[in-house]
Amino acid sequence: MHFRTAAARARKYPMEYSGRHFVFLGGSGGLFPFFRYPQGPVHDRTGRRPAQRRCSLDLARVGPLPRYPFPPMTVDAWITLIVTVATIILLALDRFPPPLVMGGAVTALLVAGVIDEKGALAGFANEAPVTVAALYILAGAAEVTGALDGLASRALGSKAAGDDSPLAYRRQLARISYPSMAASAFIANTPLVAMLAPRVLAWCERTGRSASRYLMPLSYAVIFGGCITLVGTSTNLVVSGLLRDANLRPLDVFEITPAGLPIALIGVALIVLLAPRLLPLRSAPNESLRTMREFTVEMVVAAQSPLAGKSVAEAGLRNLQGVFLIEIERDGRPIAPVAPDEVLQESDRLTFAGNVARVLDLQRTPGLTSAEERHFSTVGKTLERRFFEAVVGESSPLVGGTLKEADFRSHYGGAVVAIHRSGQRIPGKLGDVRLRTGDVLVIVADPGFWFRWTDHPDFLVVTPLFGRVPQRKEKAWIVQLLTVAMIGVAGAGLLNLLQTSLVVAMALVIFGVITPAEAKRSVDLDVILLMATSFGLGIAMADSGLARDIADLIVKVFNPLGDVGILGGVLIATMLMTELLSNNAAAVLMFPIAMATAPTAGLQFRPFAIVILFGATLSFLTPIGYQANTLVWGMGGYRYRDFSRLGAPLTLATAVAVLILVPIFFPLR
Repeated sequence: MHFRTAAARARKYPMEYSGRHFVFLGGSGGLFPFFRYPQGPVHDRTGRRPAQRRCSLDLARVGPLPRYPFPPMTVDAWITLIVTVATIILLALDRFPPPLVMGGAVTALLVAGVIDEKGALAGFANEAPVTVAALYILAGAAEVTGALDGLASRALGSKAAGDDSPLAYRRQLARISYPSMAASAFIANTPLVAMLAPRVLAWCERTGRSASRYLMPLSYAVIFGGCITLVGTSTNLVVSGLLRDANLRPLDVFEITPAGLPIALIGVALIVLLAPRLLPLRSAPNESLRTMREFTVEMVVAAQSPLAGKSVAEAGLRNLQGVFLIEIERDGRPIAPVAPDEVLQESDRLTFAGNVARVLDLQRTPGLTSAEERHFSTVGKTLERRFFEAVVGESSPLVGGTLKEADFRSHYGGAVVAIHRSGQRIPGKLGDVRLRTGDVLVIVADPGFWFRWTDHPDFLVVTPLFGRVPQRKEKAWIVQLLTVAMIGVAGAGLLNLLQTSLVVAMALVIFGVITPAEAKRSVDLDVILLMATSFGLGIAMADSGLARDIADLIVKVFNPLGDVGILGGVLIATMLMTELLSNNAAAVLMFPIAMATAPTAGLQFRPFAIVILFGATLSFLTPIGYQANTLVWGMGGYRYRDFSRLGAPLTLATAVAVLILVPIFFPLR
């Protein structure tokens, strides 16, 4: 046959095996191409050895042949790909709870036979979800004891907004961002934002600042801080758990610090530099303070208080939003009105008026204590105290009398910390106020107060103030001590992080720092379930060969850019996955792909694991990519696109920093 005809036949059968020889066999149907390795046996496309060989044609003479765009995949790989794409779409649409979507995906793979029962339940046997749950309990204990209130108070300051220049704003932003970043290195970042964001919001309202200028930077700074140590975020623990499941050495507590700390410092510096230019002013959805009920509350300047010796203005008690300092009582002598330059002294009794949320938040102010705190021990155990609102009834014996005359604490088993009277500001000491029908009392009492008095004629209504629990400040030192001990013991390798965190969580409950019910409420079960179920999807990607197929594609696309280019391809894919899904889901999906990419490119795998950790955690483009961003989304009144305005330059700078620092501290070869 003519050579030109043979060449035309060869081009009809595109093959991906460049450098091999084609052989054309004759038959009733004409000539058919077969291929063989040079100097190897001849086979047809089905793998059978041909019966006859007529001629041989080198690819160099035929010319370059078209390639298949994707390598062939197994049936299991196709099933896993379909399930993975469906999972990504459902998670991105956000119409169903993420644990339900991920659990449904793993169930589908189990029923299809892609994974077995052991693979489907692998996440529940992994240490990462349990460790994260223990760290959530630690964060919950910090919340109920106010262990971070001192840090928050020093970082926020107390002065009202005055200088609105960019320099003053950057200075205040740095005071908030850097301490928050440092705290996030040792406390899981999502519960940390949940603790700090309400305090920042209340501070902004008290001092007349816009919360939108501070809440997003707070979230971003905490996210950066989570990359400093292993315990900073659940994603770090997920990656460490995946390494252990792959029979590789898990991450040490400070292993990521050499790369993570510079990234965090650079990131927060960029936040301080760029936020004044890129962050818009938004109004947070907040009920007008004028329509809120005004309560009167008494606070005392504690012994050795940092407020003693400062003027009212210097202490930040002058221009509070939603709270007004009515009077100071000193040695039995009232001082009213209170001048801004009035110097506070120890044992001063301060009378404030404001809405219930604001007056109760005053108890978080370092150096101020409730005037009734000395009586709290008579109204129930520390762990059981709750806030209640009670409305004085018309036939109540309290009408016309004072709290002292009624011996309220002994008779009712509670301490009144604030009083509201419609249309009137209450002057003087709370214990000397003549009560009227309809007065609303804020009471600290044991949980049984509601059952004892809810149907009693003394009160028209008794309502628990849900979410409002008196802080156990006397136990804050236990939380601080156990946190330092956990980092020290785990960092020194005396116990692993799982063992240390479980010991700390149990100690917090045993020592009465947090109740079992509060510990249960502090654990975000959605996060735990999402982590546990997502492991099954990662195992399916690895076992089905889908991860290897995607890895081949990544290597082919980014190989011209070198080793760092391949690492960058994994980083970019992880960052995009995080914005579409969630940080933990992105880490689990990308881990098996990276694990197949590294050996394909002849590189070490550990740098890829670190890149996945950073890429899945450092989410700044959308409010849904990371829970910390979602928490501040509504609080700050942000719009969806506001996050990308500041997040885009942060993402770009972070990607460059990661690709520079990771290969230095985690060599690719």
